[in-house]
Amino acid sequence: MNRDDKKAALFACIFSVVLLGTTGTALAGEGGIDRGDTAWMLVSTALVMLMLPGLALFYAGMVRSRNVLSTMMHSFVALAIISIQWVVLGYSLSFGADKWHFWGGFDFLLLKGLGPESVSGTIPTYVFVMFQGMFAIITPALISGALAERVKFSTYMVFILLWSTFVYDPSAHWVWGPGGWLAELGALDFAGGTVVHLSSGISSLAAIKVLSARRGFMTEMIIPHNLGITLLGAGLLWFGWFGFNAGSALSSGTSASLAFTNTHLAAAAGSLAWMVSEWVHQGKPSALGAASGIVAGLVAITPAAGFVTPQWALVIGLIVGFLCYKAILLKNKYRYDDSLDVFGIHGVGGAWGALATGIFATVGAAGLITGNIHQFLIQLLGVAVTGTYAFVVTLVIALILNKTMGLRVNDEEEITGLDQTQHGEVGYNL
Repeated sequence: MNRDDKKAALFACIFSVVLLGTTGTALAGEGGIDRGDTAWMLVSTALVMLMLPGLALFYAGMVRSRNVLSTMMHSFVALAIISIQWVVLGYSLSFGADKWHFWGGFDFLLLKGLGPESVSGTIPTYVFVMFQGMFAIITPALISGALAERVKFSTYMVFILLWSTFVYDPSAHWVWGPGGWLAELGALDFAGGTVVHLSSGISSLAAIKVLSARRGFMTEMIIPHNLGITLLGAGLLWFGWFGFNAGSALSSGTSASLAFTNTHLAAAAGSLAWMVSEWVHQGKPSALGAASGIVAGLVAITPAAGFVTPQWALVIGLIVGFLCYKAILLKNKYRYDDSLDVFGIHGVGGAWGALATGIFATVGAAGLITGNIHQFLIQLLGVAVTGTYAFVVTLVIALILNKTMGLRVNDEEEITGLDQTQHGEVGYNL
């Protein structure tokens, strides 16, 4: 090939690259939809959905073998029930036009008025609906960890339906919905510290107040039956949480990359801090502690993921590891049976994460460390109001269901195990 041929070939290659790039850009901008953002959000939605099997495994390993299937079913049935509730009613209550500064009204019942051509930002609205729906699904499933080994399955199904409608949907609207009053005040919650974790953790306390403790609590050894699957579940949660937090940027840009980085660092720091706490207090670091610390770190960074630098993400994760370890010790002191530490990890971790956002925010917002005390006070208000509302409404729901359907199984069913008495199956047939 002579010099002129080489020049011609080089020009053709450059022209082809430019042409492809131009075509790609045109397609990306068609109808206001960015294909890169859409692809990332589809992946993120799938990652958050994967957190449900992860949560099922995480919880199932911590219960006794006679309750492993029933515990996993609490997560999987939430996928079925809340998926339908979200499309029929939940999305509209959360993201519809503001009504009474409480929820979003009924504009989008059964996704009325939305179609394949509808756009939210740079992604199809259907993608946004499904992404937010995964948050709505996993939140009541988190509460099941506090009720494990004694809650009646039929009542649990009704509980999560009512709880999602009257607790989750209004809370989501306050923080993320158009005209939400906490959003109007400037409250920061990047991916659900108050909406998801604080609300579920506080609600767990209210539910177990009505449900009462498991047989043998504080008098017998109640030992996890398979910590191997708990570790596997923690790993899947860690993996899925990248979609949970980084996906909340709703694009594939710099905000997502920051949230992705912060998510990983906080989880690592939380796990390490929890293990060190156990080492000092009990002489040995446990596998359960390592897994719990991972989740605590992930919980705490959730509201702050897009607002803090990686250095502060490490601080948030380290503090929450120590904080949540201390919190789970309270259940023995105050004798409340939070079976799988939902309040200790999600309630306390979610509250700390929301407050830490008001302290350490420096990206796109200013926190206490920059002299902005107002932001911290707004975060404190959000924690107080969301926590109080979730506790009171959950207590009312639990009391009504306990009087009408019965919230827990009877003593004989609890001794036999919920796998057989609620589902007619066993988790293991060895």
